[in-house]
Amino acid sequence: MNQALSSDVLAQLFVEARSHNAWLDKPVSDELLHTLYNTFKQGPTSNNCSPARFVFVRSEEAKQQLLPALKGHNGEKMLQAPVTAIVAFDSQFFEFLPKLFPIYDAAAPYRGNPQLAHIAALRNGSLQGAYLMLAARALGLDCGPMSGFDNALVDSTFFVDGRWKSNFLCSLGYGDSSKLRPAGPRLSFEQACVLA
Repeated sequence: MNQALSSDVLAQLFVEARSHNAWLDKPVSDELLHTLYNTFKQGPTSNNCSPARFVFVRSEEAKQQLLPALKGHNGEKMLQAPVTAIVAFDSQFFEFLPKLFPIYDAAAPYRGNPQLAHIAALRNGSLQGAYLMLAARALGLDCGPMSGFDNALVDSTFFVDGRWKSNFLCSLGYGDSSKLRPAGPRLSFEQACVLA
């Protein structure tokens, strides 16, 4: 287990992977979405709190419900994608901690402290959203993450009880590489890192 992955695998996950905005007309099966979740759910979170929740928007009806919340060209991208995941978090995630982390009462700090619960849910839910993208790439899918949308409208449409809160969107499918723009630059090690 503790050996470096091949350069080909690293290229698929990171080095050559791109965020896609255009999609091939190729479906993503329910079975693949189950495999995807069962792969990335193993990613670490604080005390195994696992606050992320996911709505896989696939049907035309669900896409039309999501469309009014998207800004600019994001609506067009979402409509073309086979699937768009609403990456959300459960504001009451700590209710599951007795099962997920039975070692001690890890839920105690969050009971009666919604601000602390929000911070933990957003942080760990964002990690799980990143795991989703890496697992998708590992399974041969492409990703198109988006933040240009109205969170409040998504929440009022899809999470009417107010418990789940949207974080970001990520389209999933098989990207049309012919429509990719040139890769953007990245910061150098010296610009982004400090050896202390």
